[in-house]
Amino acid sequence: MYRKKMSQSRRNHLKSLLLHIGQAMLEEEAQEAEREKMKYMEENCPCLSIPGSMQDLQDLCRKLHKQIDLVDEERYDMEIKVTKSNKEIDDLKIKVQDLKGKFKKPALRRVRMSADAMLAALLGSKHKVSLDLRANLKQVKKEVKEEEKQTGDWRKNVEDKAGMDGRKKMFETEA
Repeated sequence: MYRKKMSQSRRNHLKSLLLHIGQAMLEEEAQEAEREKMKYMEENCPCLSIPGSMQDLQDLCRKLHKQIDLVDEERYDMEIKVTKSNKEIDDLKIKVQDLKGKFKKPALRRVRMSADAMLAALLGSKHKVSLDLRANLKQVKKEVKEEEKQTGDWRKNVEDKAGMDGRKKMFETEA
């Protein structure tokens, strides 16, 4: 269905009418709240008559203190109820969002970060973990074999061990 566009002056006129109506409603609500407040005060707070004697004044003070304590207890109970209901409302809002299942996935940006910086961000500043893997490795020292040191020119060894003298030397060195 094709809708005709509203002119700018007509739209502004309707907006101003809505604003005037809303303002009038707000003023009416404020007056109603003031009337309710005055009615409550008349019912619960009778006119104060100050007695002349000291004993009567002390009794009045005690009575007023008891009333103040009662009102404070009611106020505290109401605050607790309000906080409980607000918490329930928040929980229900979260459940509604979970049931809808429509989560906006944020646009991810590519961030250049070293592995150490990433671990520090994930684990917090408490854990100082470094990814220098070579530092964590166990050091192994190679033992150089004595045989390798002795081997030099193979021709000398062959000449020394040749004949009976060479065999005799070989047995003497091993034993």
